[in-house]
Amino acid sequence: QIGMMYAIYLSTYHERKFWFSGRPELEREITFQGDSAIYYSFYKELLKASSFKKGIHQLIHDNRTLSLKTINTVRQMTLYPELIASILYQASGSEEVIEPVYFYIGIVFGLQGIYVTALFVTSWLMSGTWLAGMLTVAWFIINRADTTRIDYSIPARENWALPYFACQVAALTGYLKNNINSSAERFCYLLVSASTYTFMMMWEYSHYLLFIQAVSLFLLDVIGFTQTEKVHEIYKIYLFSLFLGYVLQFENTALLVSPLLSLAATALLAKYLQVMLEALFVVMHFSTFISHKENENLIKVLEVKLGLNTNKNFTVNWLLCQESLQTPSQDFFLRLTHSSLLPFYILVLMICLASVGQASFRKMSNKQVNEPTTHEGGIGERPEVAYHILHTVSLGLLSMMMEGMKYVWTPYVCMIAAFGVCSPELWTTLFKWIRLKTVHPVLFVICLPTVHSLELSELQEFYDPDTVGLMTWIKRQAPIAAVFAGSPQLMGVIRLCTGWMVTNLPLYNDDDLQKRNENIFQIYSKRSAEDIYKILTSYKATYLVIEDSICNEVGPMRGCRVKDLLDIANGHVYYEENDSSGYSKYGRFCQEIKMNYSPYVNYFTRVYWNRSYLVYKINSIISFQS
Repeated sequence: QIGMMYAIYLSTYHERKFWFSGRPELEREITFQGDSAIYYSFYKELLKASSFKKGIHQLIHDNRTLSLKTINTVRQMTLYPELIASILYQASGSEEVIEPVYFYIGIVFGLQGIYVTALFVTSWLMSGTWLAGMLTVAWFIINRADTTRIDYSIPARENWALPYFACQVAALTGYLKNNINSSAERFCYLLVSASTYTFMMMWEYSHYLLFIQAVSLFLLDVIGFTQTEKVHEIYKIYLFSLFLGYVLQFENTALLVSPLLSLAATALLAKYLQVMLEALFVVMHFSTFISHKENENLIKVLEVKLGLNTNKNFTVNWLLCQESLQTPSQDFFLRLTHSSLLPFYILVLMICLASVGQASFRKMSNKQVNEPTTHEGGIGERPEVAYHILHTVSLGLLSMMMEGMKYVWTPYVCMIAAFGVCSPELWTTLFKWIRLKTVHPVLFVICLPTVHSLELSELQEFYDPDTVGLMTWIKRQAPIAAVFAGSPQLMGVIRLCTGWMVTNLPLYNDDDLQKRNENIFQIYSKRSAEDIYKILTSYKATYLVIEDSICNEVGPMRGCRVKDLLDIANGHVYYEENDSSGYSKYGRFCQEIKMNYSPYVNYFTRVYWNRSYLVYKINSIISFQS
């Protein structure tokens, strides 16, 4: 019931924030902000197709989205959530009952309900009390700004995928327990199998997250916290999911060069050859991982983040400037501290780390431990606790490097903190160390201030008249054969709201698409009108959309504005003190074109503008004016 209540809360929150039911379809679609807008557009296309089979064929051989390019959108954009949603919508006969958009967001909100339920169950399994589950959910909701992106990016892949990962973690927690019976163990194993594969199909980056989990399990096995056979069974699940995913994702080579595959395969090989390859596997999996082009951008990003390299590549620098790849802000830690989550998490983590460290030392010293876990070893003897501590530390380290990881780590923080606060075994371990014998209820009183009321009355209405005006003009005035060029995020919205063809999309997992985005972004660089015209016409663009927010951006981070990144990539500014790059002899194109003088008017004709956007028709016949 707690999951259902949370899903209802999200639905109410979404309605009050956007006044969704009272808006026309165009304004509803504009609320799908950011990169995620493009995903919902393919859900619409599937429902509009004369048959599901034809709709699938159109997505697999899509030549109507990007100019001069046919792509397999199902593989390229991981559209399995949209496929499932469209199948359920049509198979359930919901056409006469509910609008497609409500059905779509209803599924996502339902998955979020499953998400918090899985966190509830995990904390309950670890602590032995349902109070821990309730506290986990309370902290999750209170810190919703840092636990989920559901508020402003409903179609995002992680909103579809992370609920399955939470289910997998809950099942894995039960599977690792020492005192589990055979039938429960079998059930947990099957649930781990199903949720692992589903998670992998829902999100293109899922195998990286599973790799972090696999490393935690590997350490658990090496130290001797759990049976080696159990860990190897999980490795087999990884391998099966990877190969099945490779086949069903149209031979997705990224899965075959995944570090997860290298780790799991090498660990199993070590078992069957009866050779200790723990050291060798590190070399093997990193040599496979680093050398392949599928991981090239990720490796470059990590190198720059770790200070191992500098880079002038536009795409890499642009990705590094995204909020999700920045280090967490001070406000993030202040919010977690204000809700009392972070202090309790640190306290619980320190106790568990000390207990796990003590147990590890004893195990590595080959001391046989036959005592109950509440005795000398304490709570750190439990394999599921040791696993979660290793996992949360790994995720925490990544979150300190990339803020986007907080949406994976913070729910874990909620669960670990709640488990510790409500676990008598944890406090027994602590009080044994400090020679206390009772657990005072004051600890639970401290937690009470965290239960805040959830206010819906302070929400501000979302309204974007300039974007609505742009989309309305395109639908009414632009020719059917028009091809639009502009920033990737805006092109995703145009594709969703109008259905018109675009030159580029907010996708960065393909070399050609990366190059397209960089080339189209040149409209904000210091390039000549002729250069920009040649770039746009090479992609058969007929209309250009310039965003004033990008052209005149005043960002808080120097060097992270789009125009700064373009200047660096084009060599138009000094990048370092000892770098003698030159300056461009041309003004910034997006600013110069507004002046309406030659040669800009020879190549482009302004046809629409408002406070935020300017639309130019790209002249097919160049008229030279003085």
